[in-house]
Order: sequence, then C-alpha cells, then structure tokens
Amino acid sequence: MSAAHPRMLCFGEILWDFLPEGIFPGGAPFNVAYHLKQLEVETHLISAVGRDLLGDELLRRLRHWGLDTDTIERHQGLPTGYVVATLGTTGDATFDITLSVAWDQITVTEDGLRAAIQANALVFGSLALRSPFNRAALDRLMAVVPAQAWRVFDVNLRPPHDNLALVRELAARTTLFKLNAEEAARIVDGGEPSFGREERDAHYLAEKFGCPMVCITSGAHGAGLLHQGKWHWETGRPVVVADTVGAGDAFLAALLTLLMRQQLPTGECLAQACRLGEWVATQRGATPVHPANLNR
Repeated sequence: MSAAHPRMLCFGEILWDFLPEGIFPGGAPFNVAYHLKQLEVETHLISAVGRDLLGDELLRRLRHWGLDTDTIERHQGLPTGYVVATLGTTGDATFDITLSVAWDQITVTEDGLRAAIQANALVFGSLALRSPFNRAALDRLMAVVPAQAWRVFDVNLRPPHDNLALVRELAARTTLFKLNAEEAARIVDGGEPSFGREERDAHYLAEKFGCPMVCITSGAHGAGLLHQGKWHWETGRPVVVADTVGAGDAFLAALLTLLMRQQLPTGECLAQACRLGEWVATQRGATPVHPANLNR
C-alpha cells in the first residue's frame, strides 16, 4: 500500500527513562511516534499517564513537540510509568521497569477509534501487552483499522515481560514484523544470535507466520529487511555512541515512513533508516530534535 501522506497510530507505553545523565521521555511506541512527527508524518499515540506531576510534564512536552495528546488518557488510580536505565560500556541499556502504572491500563476512547479508522498503519510493541487489559484494547484497535492498513509489530522482549507465545500469536497478524537479532534467534530456535544468520531467520519467520515483511536489526553490524521475498541488507556505519536508547525506534519510524511513501527503492529506504538510527545513538536520550540537514 502506498500513502504519500500516511497517517500513523502508535499504541503502547509512554513513560520516563531515568538515565545516568537525567530523565527523558521514553517508551518504544512513544519514541516511534515522536520520530514519525519529526519526519512530518501525521501521528497519534494511544497511551496513558497518571494524574501526577510526571504525567503533566509528559503531556506538556508532547504538546511542545506538536504531538496530539487527545488519545492519551489520564489515569486516576495509577501513576505515570518510568524505567531506570543502566548503560553499559558500549552505550547499551538495561532497564528496570516499574509495575502497575498508567500504561498498563490503556483505554481506547472515541478519539482513539476515530484515529484508528483513518490510519494507514498501526504500530505496537510487546511490552505494553504484559497487561490483559491492553491486549483487549489492541484487539479492539485491530478490529477497526482499515483492512489494508499495515499492522507493524515491534518486538521488545524485556524479561520477565517476554511472553513468546503471545509474540508468535501476534506475528501471525502482522504486516511488518520488526525485531533484533537476539529476539529473532530466540523465537526461531531458542539459540544464540550470531552475525550472518539474520537472513535465514527472516525467511523462517516470514514463512512460519505469514508476514509479508520481516526486519531484523543487528546493532552495529546493520539491519536487514525481507520485502516481497527479497532480502535487503544495510551495513552499519561506525559512530561514537552516547546511548542506544530510542535508536531502534527512530530506525523503525524512518523505515515505515519511507516504505509507505514508495518514493525510493527498498534498499535506499533501509539505508536511510539506518542512518537515522545511528544518529540517534550519538545523542543522549530517545528524543533528540532532528537536524535540518538529516536525510529524509
């Protein structure tokens, strides 16, 4: 499906990332929505924050960035979520994720349903689906998005929130299945990731789950995309990493936008998405403002 001016809907967590250098807005679906907006794509985020100061500040920042907040609920009984991130020597992050927070109970409102009916793509991850409440909400959205809209599943396995049975179930309902090399290896055969197996794993996942497109990212090595039966690979370029938080989400936002617009060959879409992800890895936090000279 081609959409010169696509409308995107992102479903899932919005929270605060507590990093050693400070606190930053985060959550994979929010990060994707933020970068879609930076890429001048009409975007709605369906999520929830608490009626607290952390929630107030999240909404203030979203409005400052021009993101619509009408589809973000204020939860009366649960606080705004946050995670404590620890950075390794290479900038990779590990996360301690709080439980029983607002984004565990995301309500789909009338505004959310209206956005879904008009969406060209529904982007969702696996972390928010730790909650049965949210799994029911996602089912409701999937039922109303247009039949031709892309269902974009961005896997985010964070133990203990790593239900592989649920991931496999949702993969079978997905247009674009995006995951990293470690997650792909785990789902394919439970093995360890090794550079060079990405293409084989992508073909297996596409055949196993009937996914038209499978994208596997492999850190500094690069990323690959199985699209219309053809494997495309883009080798990563070396950068000085500040932290990797949000880099994969920026990559997905760019890849999705470029593929849907169908203005570039698939390989070039993948290359430009890699360049954005690499640039975000050189910045602190998941939401840096894109420079004017960044490739579109």
